[in-house]
Amino acid sequence: MRAIHTKRETFPCFDQAPTEYCALCALHLPRPIHSVADARSATQVVQALAGHDLNRDQEDYLEAVGHFLDEFDRANRPQLARADGLSVLRGLLEDRGQTGADLSRILGGSRNLGAMILKGDRRLTADHIRALASHFGVSPSVFF
Repeated sequence: MRAIHTKRETFPCFDQAPTEYCALCALHLPRPIHSVADARSATQVVQALAGHDLNRDQEDYLEAVGHFLDEFDRANRPQLARADGLSVLRGLLEDRGQTGADLSRILGGSRNLGAMILKGDRRLTADHIRALASHFGVSPSVFF
C-alpha cells in the first residue's frame, strides 16, 4: 500500500496540480490544522488553486482545505474576527508585502481601485469580497 503524505514542502502551481481529488490528497491531505506550519502548508494549497477555473474534484478539495484553514484562523487569530473588513484587508496585504496596485490586480479593476478601497473612498462589493476570500483563503465574513 502506498503511503499518503500529509504535507510537502511546496504545493505545485495550478498548471501542475492534479485534477483528481485523491491525487490532490496525496500531495496535501485535508485535515484539521494544529500548527502554524500546517497552516502555511494549507495556505500554499489555497493560493495555488484559488481564482482558477476548477473542476468538481478540485473545488471539493479546495473547500475542504479552506474549511480547516478557516477553523484554525478563527481559533488562533480571534483578532481577525473582531476587526473591520478594511483593517483585515490591510493586514492581509501587509503580511504578504502587497500594495494597492496588487489589490487592483486581485480584484480585476482599474489601476486606482485598490488605492481607493484602501483609503476608504470606495467600498468592497460582494464580487470583491468573493475574490478576496478566494485569493487569501479566508472566509468572506472577515471582510464585513
